[in-house]
Amino acid sequence: MKKEEQLLIKRFHDLANTAYRRGITTYSDFLNINEISSLHAIEKDLSFVKIVLDGGYSQAERQIAAFVPDAFLPITKDFPLSILKIEPANAKFADRLNHRDYLGAILNLGIDRCKIGDILVKEESAFLFAHSSMEDFLCGELTRIKHTTVKIVPCEEPEEIVPSLAHIEGSISSERVDAVLSLAFRASRSSISQLVPAEKVYINGKLCCSNSQTLKSRDVVSVRGYGKFIYQGVLSTTKKGRLFVALDKYT
Repeated sequence: MKKEEQLLIKRFHDLANTAYRRGITTYSDFLNINEISSLHAIEKDLSFVKIVLDGGYSQAERQIAAFVPDAFLPITKDFPLSILKIEPANAKFADRLNHRDYLGAILNLGIDRCKIGDILVKEESAFLFAHSSMEDFLCGELTRIKHTTVKIVPCEEPEEIVPSLAHIEGSISSERVDAVLSLAFRASRSSISQLVPAEKVYINGKLCCSNSQTLKSRDVVSVRGYGKFIYQGVLSTTKKGRLFVALDKYT
């Protein structure tokens, strides 16, 4: 185990022990998919507390972990999480901004990546999920992205926030993860099969260790460097025994 992972696991234990001893809910910073997988791997060791994850919207990739004493119920609204809407001050003169543009401008302010969650980019705006301690700083300091002057306002309507999905259907030989990945990312099965041994594939936040693992309907699959999708399952079976399946890919 690498030293970085050892320190992370120690941090999880410290947060859980503090929650249990003091009877309070403790929170991590935003965790990436690798860190969430590490947390899932030690959940049995932390069974004396409840662990709740939230990233501000359904299917968020970067999430904050809450360590909740058994005597307490998790209250999502208490997560130290702010939802900020970023939009151009003048849409007429705005650049077409992408995820990298938004993230680069935010990190250039000196903010640690662990204080920033997902960024959902829309046509002319973006929703930023950030640690609540960063809200005032971001609203005051993030005024320009590339050549575009922007304004930031806290979002009080989280129901507005819906990720963009592309619906994909196709024929595969089985529900093995490598077969579904090949369909999702339009790549050959031989090339896509290298992703699992490289520890780049996660199913429902947990590291996938075998290409032969089968997917179930509503499994969320994340692949580092490729993207994320929700596997919707088998729609029908062809006469030759192939499966016609569907998935929704995040765009």
